[in-house]
Amino acid sequence: MKNSLLAVSIISALSLNAVSVNAFAAQHEHDHISVSYAGKDATQHTASANKEIAKTLNFADKAAFEQSSKNLIAELDEKTAAIMRSEFEFLNDKAPDSINPSLHRQAQLNMVANGLYKVRDGIYQVRGTDLSNLTLIRSDNGWIAYDVLLTKEAAKLSLEFAMKNLPEGGDLPVVAMIYSHSHADHFGGARGVQELYPNVEVYGSDNITKEIVDENVLAGNAMSRRAAYQYGATLGKHDHGIVDAALGKGISKGEITYVKPDHTLNGQGKWETLTIDGLEMVFMDASGTEAASEMITYIPSMKALWTAELTYQGMHNVYTLRGAKVRDSQKWSKDINEMINAFGSDVETLFAAHSAPIWGNEAINDFLKLQRDNYGLVHNQTLRLANQGVTIQDIGDAVQDVIPESIYKAWHTNGYHGTYSHNAKAVYNMYLGYFDMNPANLNPLPTHPEAVKFVEYMGGANTVIAKAQADFAQGDYRFVATALNKVVMADPSNDKARDLLADTYEQLGYQSEGAGWRNIYLTGAQELRVGIQAGTPKTASADVISEMDMPTLFDFLAVKVDSLQAAKHGEVTMNVITPDDGRILYVEMSNGNLNNIEVSKLKVADADLTINKADVNRILMGEVTLKALLANGSAELTGDKSAFEKIASSLVEFKADFEIVPLNPNQKDAHKH
Repeated sequence: MKNSLLAVSIISALSLNAVSVNAFAAQHEHDHISVSYAGKDATQHTASANKEIAKTLNFADKAAFEQSSKNLIAELDEKTAAIMRSEFEFLNDKAPDSINPSLHRQAQLNMVANGLYKVRDGIYQVRGTDLSNLTLIRSDNGWIAYDVLLTKEAAKLSLEFAMKNLPEGGDLPVVAMIYSHSHADHFGGARGVQELYPNVEVYGSDNITKEIVDENVLAGNAMSRRAAYQYGATLGKHDHGIVDAALGKGISKGEITYVKPDHTLNGQGKWETLTIDGLEMVFMDASGTEAASEMITYIPSMKALWTAELTYQGMHNVYTLRGAKVRDSQKWSKDINEMINAFGSDVETLFAAHSAPIWGNEAINDFLKLQRDNYGLVHNQTLRLANQGVTIQDIGDAVQDVIPESIYKAWHTNGYHGTYSHNAKAVYNMYLGYFDMNPANLNPLPTHPEAVKFVEYMGGANTVIAKAQADFAQGDYRFVATALNKVVMADPSNDKARDLLADTYEQLGYQSEGAGWRNIYLTGAQELRVGIQAGTPKTASADVISEMDMPTLFDFLAVKVDSLQAAKHGEVTMNVITPDDGRILYVEMSNGNLNNIEVSKLKVADADLTINKADVNRILMGEVTLKALLANGSAELTGDKSAFEKIASSLVEFKADFEIVPLNPNQKDAHKH
């Protein structure tokens, strides 16, 4: 989940009749249909393919299972288990035909996490209550909580459970809270910790607040919809549905929160040494690797290395399928190398935000070198092949053909979250973009007219379906998916094509090693058969939204401007003054575009809006409307009041449940109701 999803209806901030963000989300939920959905069985071709994969895997290597179960102090009680293990009881020792055996093994590994564990003297972890781990590090006067899970509820319950079961210091307070990076499963439980320990000091990686509120704002609506596919938000937990979340079993339910750090690290350089409550910690900036803001930590007195999310028991995303800026795999590899060279000779314990610790200097160095070389390999081999003319469509398969056995045989380099295929395409795109220089791909038709022409050229839908049925019977699912997608795109009401395409996606999902790939295929199959289901992620939390500054807010509003509607109004200008933070934003709508710039003094404008930033936060959180603030004098609008309405009337409301696979007309009608 690596990421915080700010898919929020910020249009309410500019509406005189603003409604609660959460109210919008609740209404949206009721717009979905919801049906029982179980999926079909694996075909013989899928069963055979998965059996062949199993023959290549080293199931005798149980090291990760031993690490995950080592030093258990107390098993989770029912109250504390935010993710119920009973939901995954179908994961027995034998992989069913409908689950890739490598992914099944990862799913079993993530089932091991189930309680409070001792990492070493002075370091403990709660694992199994959320996607990430809650780590507690002993300091002079209490505990330092390192990364605090996804939700307030999970953090609070996990911390209470830990304090009850710690073999030492359970009566001491949490004196500090540290966020390693800017993804929600590492800061989202912050209020839960603060509610238990109000005096906690908060530390975060460099520029973390800006990266949290910026990362998914501008494309947040699309990311939220796409995330439902990647994380299987509408799928059931069974051998035809979700089996694992790659980084852990799944995510906790509750509220994502954020307490802004009192201190941020590495603002002056890559390295910073700081003593927090008597404990010396060395921080290395790793921003631009797995997260836009990230740091790792070494504790010299404990010879313990915290790798944040630069490492885990699997290969991570260089590009995350829900949509995000491509990550720098070369820097990722180099920063792991920095860790090896700085701490490799001394480190005895490696612990991180996901997965279990690794003990022993030699084992840690072996692990880090393989992780380093895996990200370096994806970067370097992608560019080697690209420089030899391999195109973006072909690069994913080509990279998989050049993976050395030493990397392939190591479980923790396998593609459960990221995959070699889509990570290689990410590297290609980062350097060369989406275009492969084939003139045919420079300016193709839009998807629907292109699909209509393809089907016409191929002899019509019935001809395509007949050929697809024959290929499906032979297990040639990849091209069947490509061909049938054209038929369904051209005619969404063709039920025969829809059904066969759904069957095809399902088998591709059952064969996928990557959890995200499996979920995307299976969600596509589900929506082809029964339409869009309830369960898509909706909004970010009030705590996160309230940290958005005014320029970022208006940058997002600019994305919501209907350019043709805005152009009808001509040029419109407005000063937005926020007295409580002493800032002035000059907003200008011209030529169908909304611009903003922070200025030091008022400019000549059609209208002036004076409103405290704190009140903007209250509007975003649904606590008050702008209309009410204007009525009671807390806000003031002067000048040409129609200027404000011209801007507001140019904004559109995003459709949070847009089509990904085409709905047929009957599904569209049901979806509307």
